[in-house]
Amino acid sequence: MGGPAKAAEPSARRRRQRFDAEHNVKVILDAATSVLSEKPDSSIEEIALAAGVSRQTVYAHYASRDALLNAVVERATADVVATIDAAGLDDLPPGVGLLRFLEIAWETSARYPFLWYLPQVSEDQDVTRHGPALDRMRELISRAQRCGDIDTDLSPAWLLTASLALGRNAETEVKEGRMTTDEATQSMTKSMIRLLGLRSDNPANFGA
Repeated sequence: MGGPAKAAEPSARRRRQRFDAEHNVKVILDAATSVLSEKPDSSIEEIALAAGVSRQTVYAHYASRDALLNAVVERATADVVATIDAAGLDDLPPGVGLLRFLEIAWETSARYPFLWYLPQVSEDQDVTRHGPALDRMRELISRAQRCGDIDTDLSPAWLLTASLALGRNAETEVKEGRMTTDEATQSMTKSMIRLLGLRSDNPANFGA
């Protein structure tokens, strides 16, 4: 009679452990997002204090501060992609869709101001971090080129590479104090419109 009950105990314990782990990850990432937005160079100790967990608990999930930063960036990227996917951009004219993509990217990213102040990573790491969003952008660029809404003399791959370079330079300007985040996003939007070759002679691209 006691056998089945005892067998169920480890299963219940594993479920509890999984729940605790998922809860800890959520509170750690929530705290990291909040603390880093106020102080981009915050330490693991400061993030753990804000999360209400021990430093050891943070390290149990993230082996280093860089690993934690990557997780926070992945979460922010997932938020951007989810917002983009929910916007129905495929139902819009390609040029309009691209402009809306940029608006959504900046609007959503504004919830994570610390992103402007993260340590610079390699180009490969940058591509990996922004991979899902870049995939959506590549699709929009290809569709806009097929429809003639943007120039076709530059490949989507090059346009994405150039876009990332613009973003890295904008981050540098913000970090060095030469631009505010608002100035950087406005300049990026204007630069992206020119880079992508959105045709000003097509009023539909600009919602006219």
